[in-house]
Amino acid sequence: MNEVEGYEFYKLAGNQAASEGTKEAFLELANEELKHADYLRKLWGRLNNGSEVKLEDILEAGIKIPSPEIYRWNKVDKNETSVAMSVFGIGMQMEQSSVDFYEKAKAKVSSPASKELFDLLLVQWEKVHLKQFTDQYNILKEDWWAEQGFAPF
Repeated sequence: MNEVEGYEFYKLAGNQAASEGTKEAFLELANEELKHADYLRKLWGRLNNGSEVKLEDILEAGIKIPSPEIYRWNKVDKNETSVAMSVFGIGMQMEQSSVDFYEKAKAKVSSPASKELFDLLLVQWEKVHLKQFTDQYNILKEDWWAEQGFAPF
């Protein structure tokens, strides 16, 4: 559900963006959330059919933790800094909520393979997104402060 809500949020932000570059950046975020939702559906199907599934099989099923360079942040139009900051701020909250959710779920399972699944595939993916959003938010914040004439530095 978190992934689908994230997809809808970023799609809405992208469709309302004024510049094509910003739209493309937000729609890229939306598609990343959709990929994660699709992967989780497939994973649930494999786990829910009652057969034993090994962690190696799950890893081979195709989830890749994104590199820090997955998004093209330079496409975000500097004229839309306030909007982008809002989107990334909300995105940071959504990603942190996902990390917290998966950490709590991990604490409830006893199987080492299940714990490793949560760590490798779910928690780490969300942490990568959270770091990316936080880094970009901080860059945009500095730009916004400069545009507003705030110069405490």
